[in-house]
Amino acid sequence: MSVPADAHILTTAAMRAAEAECAASGTSLSELMDRAGAAVADTAWRMGAGGPLLILCGPGNNGGDGYVAARLLAERGAEVRVAALAQPATDLAKAARDGWGGPVEPLTADTAPAPLIVDALFGVGLTRPIGDDLAVILRRFAGRRVLAVDMPSGVDGDGLHDWAPPLPGDVTLALGALKPAHVLLPAAPHCGRVLLAPIGIAADRTMRSAPKPSVAAPGAMAHKFNRGMVLVRSGPMPGAARLAAAASLRSGAGYVVLSGADDAPFNAIIAEEAARYAERLGDARVGAVIVGPGFPAGEGLNGDVMAALDAGKPLVLDAAAIVAALPRLRSMGGAVPMILTPHEGEFAKAFPGPAGNKIDRAKAAAADAGAVVIYKGADTVVAAPDGRVAAAWPGSPWLATAGTGDVLAGACGAMLARGGDAFDAAVAAVGWHIARAAAIGPGLVADDLVKD
Repeated sequence: MSVPADAHILTTAAMRAAEAECAASGTSLSELMDRAGAAVADTAWRMGAGGPLLILCGPGNNGGDGYVAARLLAERGAEVRVAALAQPATDLAKAARDGWGGPVEPLTADTAPAPLIVDALFGVGLTRPIGDDLAVILRRFAGRRVLAVDMPSGVDGDGLHDWAPPLPGDVTLALGALKPAHVLLPAAPHCGRVLLAPIGIAADRTMRSAPKPSVAAPGAMAHKFNRGMVLVRSGPMPGAARLAAAASLRSGAGYVVLSGADDAPFNAIIAEEAARYAERLGDARVGAVIVGPGFPAGEGLNGDVMAALDAGKPLVLDAAAIVAALPRLRSMGGAVPMILTPHEGEFAKAFPGPAGNKIDRAKAAAADAGAVVIYKGADTVVAAPDGRVAAAWPGSPWLATAGTGDVLAGACGAMLARGGDAFDAAVAAVGWHIARAAAIGPGLVADDLVKD
């Protein structure tokens, strides 16, 4: 599974608006369909190595893309069959069907398969689950290579519904932009490898897939303090804070202090008594503070969170520290750079109200808190209060083990301590986290992420 890095994401409604804007600026919808069909044909030609293929066409414009692809593939000499679910229902699809000019079979239980199936039935236009009869027909093609045009049939493009497709895609060709379902569970695994066909749709960069991970090398004038000094507050379960501190150092911080711990994971990390926490908060060299790893809810946590907020330092809040800080954060209006790192359970406790898909909920939470939110999971979403979103899919399934969230909090602290934008810092931390996990692979435990 893979998704193009740093590609823009559009909801179904935003995609339609972008197409309308494109048409208003002089590029006809017919031309967009020709470009989309050409991209489908190119991808199908590569996947099928010029061999026989069956294109399944629906009644809408997704089916029109399929008819265009069929015509272009036939012109290349491919052995193409087309099977239609119904007659074209839009003017564009009708014109594309006429342009194909070849035979069109009805899509029935008797439709013979081909080595490559091109699914151009619905795309992102589906508003309800497909019927049982069609599902039975499509399941007959299981085991063949499948190219889904924009979205496997049976998947809701906005990722709002858990509709499992009867014919998942081996490859899904996103037209013009990625859609939320390409990067969110439960739909994303059904899309297989996602490719992007840039057909000329103009889109802003508000929502995008995560860029390729990178950690900027220190400059020629770097020293341990201007690379970023991180203060990690240790709680009653100090192992979590040690992981966070080690991760801060490994992900680029120049100096890390572990407050309230008896020892540190590396000699280069300063472990000191809890009594010095307030003093360290006043240290002008501290670029970021991390509170929450291994720190259960209670008065001790509340006091440490409030002290960090009073200090006005850039702050990473994890686990129970998020709920403890929220009332104060809402009154601060985003005046201080903040990153919150909730997993699913912590998110539900802190932000019980937002509805929609994971992107919608993350955006609402970030706006509510006035902070950047990393909504963790296999489909991690990073959202900023100003509406920016980055979606990281796929992550690493080996990160589903205790302590990896503490490591992510530490990486956030390192990225944030350098100064600059909290959203960019959070995206960089998520990328570093996933890349480290990918390099380690099977059997990963959280400690591995901070070792050589």
